[in-house]
Amino acid sequence: MRRLIQCLSFVVVFALGASAAQAHPHVWITAKSELVYAPDGTITGVRHAWTFDDMFSTYALQGIETKTKGVYTREELKPLAQTNVESLKEYAFFTFAKVGAKGSQKKEKFTDPVDYYLDYKDAALTLHFTLPFKTPFKADALAIEVFDPSYFIDFQLNEKDPVTLVGAPAGCKLTVERPSDGSAQAQTMNEQTFLNGDNSNYGAMFANKINVSCAP
Repeated sequence: MRRLIQCLSFVVVFALGASAAQAHPHVWITAKSELVYAPDGTITGVRHAWTFDDMFSTYALQGIETKTKGVYTREELKPLAQTNVESLKEYAFFTFAKVGAKGSQKKEKFTDPVDYYLDYKDAALTLHFTLPFKTPFKADALAIEVFDPSYFIDFQLNEKDPVTLVGAPAGCKLTVERPSDGSAQAQTMNEQTFLNGDNSNYGAMFANKINVSCAP
C-alpha cells in the first residue's frame, strides 16, 4: 500500500497542482466494519470492508492484466490484495482497540489479516479483510478507533449500517461516533506541517470511534 500511496501522491501533484496536492488527505476510504464474536461471548476480531475513492482505484489498477476489459476478478486482484494487507501492518492496520472503562483502558493487539480479498464494482476497489485479536477476550467495554494518524488517508464510515455486531451476546450495545469535519483546517496545512512531530498524530482528530458496552 505504501508504494501505491506514494505513487498516487506523485500523480496528484501533477494532476491537481502543487498547492492542492499539499493539502491532506490524498486518499479517501468509505469503511464498513463488523465486530465478530464467538459463541461463548468472546470477541475474536474485526472484519473490515474499505472502499477506495475512484481516483485511487483507477491508478491502483494500472498494469493489472484481465481476461475481460474493465472487469477484475478476485483472482486477478489477488496479488494487489496481498500487497495491501502486508503493507497495512506497518500502520497498525489503522485500527486501534482498547478494552475497559475510560481511565483504565488496555490496548489489545491484532494478528496478521486473514480472509482478505479485493473486489471491483462501480469504478471502486474494496478491500475486505479480517483482523483477528491476538488473544480473544470478553469485555464489558470495548472501544475501537479507525483512522490514519498522519491523515494521509481519510476514513469515513458508511452512512448505512457502518458497524454491526456479529454473534454478540444479547446484552451488548453499539454506539458510533463520527469525526467532526475538520477539512477546512486541514486544507491550510501543507506536507511539511504533517511531517513535523507536533502533527504526527493529527489524524486522531478525525478518528471514527466504535464503542461497545455489554451488560455483565
